[in-house]
Amino acid sequence: MSRSKSRPPPRPSEQHRVGRRIRAREVRVIDETGEQRGIMSTQDAMELAATAGLQLVEVNPKANPPVCKIMDYGKYKYESAKREREAKKNQKTSELKEVKFRPKTHEHDFDFKLRHIRRFLAEGDKVRLVVQFRGREITHPETGRAILDRVCKGVVDLATVAQMAQLEGNRLNMVLAPKPQRAGAAPQRPRPVDGAGGPAPARAVDPDLEDLPPLPDDDDDDDDDDDEGEAVAGEAAAGGDAG
Repeated sequence: MSRSKSRPPPRPSEQHRVGRRIRAREVRVIDETGEQRGIMSTQDAMELAATAGLQLVEVNPKANPPVCKIMDYGKYKYESAKREREAKKNQKTSELKEVKFRPKTHEHDFDFKLRHIRRFLAEGDKVRLVVQFRGREITHPETGRAILDRVCKGVVDLATVAQMAQLEGNRLNMVLAPKPQRAGAAPQRPRPVDGAGGPAPARAVDPDLEDLPPLPDDDDDDDDDDDEGEAVAGEAAAGGDAG
């Protein structure tokens, strides 16, 4: 019974043709110093490279004749791989952060969230702004738009609007994107914005945005639940007195 011979895995294709793999009979040669050596036979070019203890590498196969360079190909591949690794390491993956507001967001909470938004943008991330409505609040979407306008004024130096405000169900959404020249830049001191939408007088704000406490998950929901609970309790008490 004959045994099937296992085939060796295929060799990965080289990015460049080197030495005898070069198919053209004539090539334009650049030597290891970057000097143009003109057109010569591939055989002569390989001998020139061998004399220098280097390899002949085809760097532009589409030229007529193809362009070849004399180099240390092993060192070239090593340095290319190193540059690629460094580029990947330095490349930041942009995330989409989300910050929620309520129509009755307190001034302190607004400033706190604005500082977070500025930090996200300065770090190169997009930010989705959400104004969450409840019950009859949805009949006054302009209150949510006013909040989004205030945020935009507070980050005008850092952001552009990637998605205009859109009402989806009981949520008013907007997406901000960092300005290209600001992506990855160091965060700056936020500019407080007053309720009328214009710049407010300068106030003492912690400039170190890196040490901000994390945003709460409930995003003002607890305060509004308490307000609604008190309102319901008040109505119930009023009904009992009337009875």
